[in-house]
Amino acid sequence: MRRLLFLCLLPLFRGQRSFQCPHLCSCRGSEVNCSGRSLTSSSLPTGFPPATTSLRLHDNRLTTLPNGLLDHLTSLRSVSLQGNPWECDCGVLYLRSWLLRQPAGLQSHLGVNCSSPPGLRGRLVAYLTEKEVLESCQYWYCDLALASQVCLFVFVLVQAALLAVLIVFLRRFEKLSREARRTTEESFTAGESQRENEYSPLKDSSF
Repeated sequence: MRRLLFLCLLPLFRGQRSFQCPHLCSCRGSEVNCSGRSLTSSSLPTGFPPATTSLRLHDNRLTTLPNGLLDHLTSLRSVSLQGNPWECDCGVLYLRSWLLRQPAGLQSHLGVNCSSPPGLRGRLVAYLTEKEVLESCQYWYCDLALASQVCLFVFVLVQAALLAVLIVFLRRFEKLSREARRTTEESFTAGESQRENEYSPLKDSSF
């Protein structure tokens, strides 16, 4: 009976844990304050209580927001995201999309400025055009492609150097083999001549 009661209450306990205050943040009622905690995109909590009405994420070191992080916060009335070094490349697409879906009165876009790339520095993320975002993605991919080409070029050079060393080694080995073969043949020829000289007096004496 006790085991059955525990199984019935287990989903309730799990539901209560989802309403707990996230690690590294402080909570007061439905307000969640994660500001000024030096949070990065990797150390940011993976979720917030669904009943959150006010969320403070300003003055951290956030560069992107994980996809879907804020989608379940249907009761959200206030968000602060300013004071973070947002990187306006492909990773900013979710944040931009979420900001565009918010009511104008929420004003969550205020202070959400691009920190990089240099061409978009200082721009509001919510006001970036689709073309600018795609160009920033292209800029990022170009850097990646350039780095890949450099690595490939270095790899080809290393392979060419190893091939050259192998060719030199094989030629030297072939030369040494020829010299060793010639020395062996000369030694064998000298031995045959010596044996013939030794046998010649015996042949003469037999007559």
